[in-house]
Amino acid sequence: MREESGPSEGDDAPEEGQPAAPPAPLLELSDGLPPIIDTPEALAEAVDALASGTGPVAIDAERASGYRYSARAYLVQLRREGAGTALVDPIAFDDLGSLAEALEGTEWILHAASQDLPCLAELGLRPTTLFDTELAGRLLGYPRVGLATLVEEILGRRLRKEHSAVDWSTRPLPTPWLEYAALDVEPLVALRDALQAQLVEADKWEWARQEFEHLLDLPAPEPRPEPWRRTSGLHRVRGRRALASVRALWEARDEIAAQRDVTPGRIIPDSAIVEAATASPKDRAGLLALRGFHGRGAHRYAGTWVSALRAARELPDSALPQAAARYDGPPPPRTWAEKDPAAAARLSQARGQLTELAEELDLPVENLLTPDYVRRVLWQPPNPADETAVRETLRSFGARPWQIDLTAAILAEAVADHPGDTAAG
Repeated sequence: MREESGPSEGDDAPEEGQPAAPPAPLLELSDGLPPIIDTPEALAEAVDALASGTGPVAIDAERASGYRYSARAYLVQLRREGAGTALVDPIAFDDLGSLAEALEGTEWILHAASQDLPCLAELGLRPTTLFDTELAGRLLGYPRVGLATLVEEILGRRLRKEHSAVDWSTRPLPTPWLEYAALDVEPLVALRDALQAQLVEADKWEWARQEFEHLLDLPAPEPRPEPWRRTSGLHRVRGRRALASVRALWEARDEIAAQRDVTPGRIIPDSAIVEAATASPKDRAGLLALRGFHGRGAHRYAGTWVSALRAARELPDSALPQAAARYDGPPPPRTWAEKDPAAAARLSQARGQLTELAEELDLPVENLLTPDYVRRVLWQPPNPADETAVRETLRSFGARPWQIDLTAAILAEAVADHPGDTAAG
């Protein structure tokens, strides 16, 4: 699924007095729009075509983020040399095993692979090798790595953007949406080849290869222990009893959303939860008088919200949530100077050197080394805190060899220069 990020449209405007550069030509479908695949016969034909194609397979998936509770794929797009483009409706099939078999052993090309791999895995589609065009762009230092931006900058073609946030669970899918979806895989093979050539020229291909392998090994994300703490505006809630109200309302809303397969915010927004938790109304009339409780979900489930608030008020003190979320990592860096001045000095020194190195290598500092790994090593350095131990610690966190080779000495030096109490480890 295409997602754009980066500076606003006006950032690339020509200087005053200079003529605007003509826009790049729009990317068009080279083979026309293929029909949607939603029957066993059509799927069998597509599988045969993909299996007989050559080279890597460009893959994308469309979800209904903002509309549905689940993160399932509602459309899968594939393109391979000699096979053309296939638009598969996964909702029409109980099993896509034949498609998985046809793709076995091929390299997958995805843009922002971590976004689509989980929903593809739910369909039984898992790559053995892959190339992530977004990640390649980051390693090459492109300031904006959205698919449309890279395609325009590298291939000289513009992608349409008008259907990036539609409800892909809609059936039947409108033709303009399908054209948009097919265009997402149209340029991926050419983009992959161009990016690989640039990675080789920049002596970064081995880095990219390790990053792509790492994506294949990522486990499914663990459920958050207290997901209700992600409620927007939670910082305005004061007191453990009010936090219990947020938790009760959030959990009631989540249960309804899961049953209806609707994104939770479409039932009541987070702002309504925060206001109700703060005001703690005792009855339906008091609840519906609050801002945010005027929509259909607010009225339809008013009794549920009132019951959730009542249950939170009746909880014993021992069952109330703690004011701060449980977290097994270091404290926020802004508190380090007070809690551990030596650790703060280590972090300041290492951050400066890592930033300089990332600029020299022309890549984002967060791709040079995951910031959480940096904080964990410098808050509680291994004992002994030499470079060998630091390398092993980074490896245990999941850092790739190329990252360790470039950064371990910097972290070890910061610990040596500001030892403090490094006995923990």
